[in-house]
Amino acid sequence: MTATGTTDQQVPVRVFGGPTALIEYGGLRFLTDPTFDPPGDYPGAGRPLLTKTAPPAITPADLGPVDVVLLSHDEHPDNLDDSGRALLDGVPVILTTPSGASRLGGDARGLAPWASAELRRPDGGTVTVTGAPALHGPEGAEAVTGEVVGFVLTAADLPTVYVSGDNASLELVEQIAERFGPVDTAVLFAGAPRIPGVLDGALLVLDSAQAAEAARILGARRVVPVHFDSWTHFTEGRDALVDAFAAAGLADRLRLD
Repeated sequence: MTATGTTDQQVPVRVFGGPTALIEYGGLRFLTDPTFDPPGDYPGAGRPLLTKTAPPAITPADLGPVDVVLLSHDEHPDNLDDSGRALLDGVPVILTTPSGASRLGGDARGLAPWASAELRRPDGGTVTVTGAPALHGPEGAEAVTGEVVGFVLTAADLPTVYVSGDNASLELVEQIAERFGPVDTAVLFAGAPRIPGVLDGALLVLDSAQAAEAARILGARRVVPVHFDSWTHFTEGRDALVDAFAAAGLADRLRLD
């Protein structure tokens, strides 16, 4: 499904900090995990305190129209915060987990793994969004971290785009590659987040070396990492990603600017 000879300009991706990125695909504007709240402490019932350290690079007012929100999950403030929830009210299509759709209500639609939604493009064509399996931590983590989904964007005349969501499983990446690989663009959530006392401090999302391995598995031409900054529970940042992709011989695929 991947077009050959594609350029970055065919699928523009702008990263705004944390997990929030804008993907322009088939004339539609897709926003991942909207987070626009300021730095500070974010407590929550039944979960550890999370601390945000940097503001987003853009405000919702400056974002422009959004056609679709790809929300990997709705229960953690580093993936959906108060400002992000407010933004959802003005977005016609919200794709998320089945359980998240039931909590959010309104226009939210749940995508189980391998289920798909057909979206009408401005030019009369369609974009297919397929739910990709994701695991937010080690095996069995769902009972603690909840349900998570990734997304694959495909169209007859466009390259394939994969958005991982908060996924820590390379086995699931292999399943996605079997169905959709090679992909043109992989938007990979990384950062090696760990939280003391949660799942014995296990990785909750890919670390930098695993992100490079995911790129290899997917055959990705371009990797846009997100969700590796702006929060104290991320243990690896930009430098670690650069080093890991260089060590894997994939430095030319990494897009950080």
